[in-house]
Amino acid sequence: MELGKECIFPIEDALEMILMFDQTGKISYANNAARQKLEYDNDLCGKNICDIFPNEFRLAEEQFVLEDFVGSELKNLVAYRKNLTCFPVEAKLLSDADSEMYICMANDILEKEFLNREIDRIKQEAQDAMKVKSEFVANVTHELRTPVNGILGNLRELSEQELDKATVKSLNLIERCCDDMNKIINSILDFSKLEAGKFSLEPRKFNFRNMMDYVKANHINKITEKGLGFFVTISPQIPECIIADELRIVQILNNLLSNAQKFTSVGKITVEAVRTAQINNRMELFFIVSDTGIGIDEGDKDKLFQSFSQVDASISRKYGGTGLGLNISKQLVELMGGKIEVESEKNKGSTFSFSIWVDICEGEDAVLQQPNDEKRVTGAFSAMGVSPDEEEALEDIRQYGTDANLKNLKRTLSKLILCVEMENWEKAEMFMDTVKQLTNEAPKEIKRTVLRLKMAIQKENYDKVDAEFKELNNLL
Repeated sequence: MELGKECIFPIEDALEMILMFDQTGKISYANNAARQKLEYDNDLCGKNICDIFPNEFRLAEEQFVLEDFVGSELKNLVAYRKNLTCFPVEAKLLSDADSEMYICMANDILEKEFLNREIDRIKQEAQDAMKVKSEFVANVTHELRTPVNGILGNLRELSEQELDKATVKSLNLIERCCDDMNKIINSILDFSKLEAGKFSLEPRKFNFRNMMDYVKANHINKITEKGLGFFVTISPQIPECIIADELRIVQILNNLLSNAQKFTSVGKITVEAVRTAQINNRMELFFIVSDTGIGIDEGDKDKLFQSFSQVDASISRKYGGTGLGLNISKQLVELMGGKIEVESEKNKGSTFSFSIWVDICEGEDAVLQQPNDEKRVTGAFSAMGVSPDEEEALEDIRQYGTDANLKNLKRTLSKLILCVEMENWEKAEMFMDTVKQLTNEAPKEIKRTVLRLKMAIQKENYDKVDAEFKELNNLL
């Protein structure tokens, strides 16, 4: 670029320092920014460029030596003020062959370097804090796990002895609490590892359908005990064996199914696995977990995948949980190259879907037939929903006073009182949730009786439960 063309710009008020000098290094022009930054008044002209940049420029036989400095590339230099203090700058040097003049443009980067150092310091402090936090969580969870396992060990020894019913009941309650504590400890430990970026997947070869059978076996009893339908469908296009982290896939499905079972009192829960894409030896699997439970409002969906968060406080009080399950599931899905989404409607149900990428085992016939897959995926989505007839039937069950509603209500109450007779208070509470939902639109007198019955079950007061159960039957 020629110097003459540079001079047509209003350089006097430019924010960067601009210095013009000849081949001897003598400065003939300095703009306002240069005079202020270098702390000269009007005596900067006539000085030598070597006075400003003594480390970069030098004179040899009264000639200014450039040493390949000329060009448009920015270089980091050190500029000296009049009082010989210095500061860092980014500068570039241009020359004009006709006039044998040079122009130096420089920006003060002292503040930039300071901010960069502050950012580095803050990052390091954050990393150190995260390390301390991770170590603390790991140590605490380990310390918590030790006494919990100790309690479980003693429980097993006691259970081998002949004990009265009251003692057995207490021991069962303690064992249940210990299992819940271990689940919470595992969730906190997983969350801490994921947050610290220290979580790693362990892919290995496994039988996909055996894994799905295991997941089904884990949940079928609790789901069917509530009178819910439970359906699991696997696309025939998924190979028998795949390579992935089986434990983490099971963890995601268990979490979604536990939530579905927890929040569904009438209707059904369905699971479907399909294959949606294949690239070389990698395959995308798509899972859908659908329920006809309480659902959530559109505005509350964003809260679902936040850590330590549930839709509202009443969820934690009624159903328990740390609020970590869905957040951990989301991070695990993303680690496996996929994403998780939810579709839900209040009092209609929810559908969680997630995709993951897995490896195909050598020798497996896994050629993707796109047209068939498209039909299969479309069918999967429709199967996961509720047909118009089914939706009408569910509405009929939920609407208090209908034949379907009263029939389901009496059946559930029979199961509830049977659990009370067997002193299985945990299952009694589960059926009580169904009763509460089936009487959601009932008259106030019935709703008050249901509430008293629920309180009696929570207090495990047999006489009170019996009285409120008879009262509710009379009202019905």
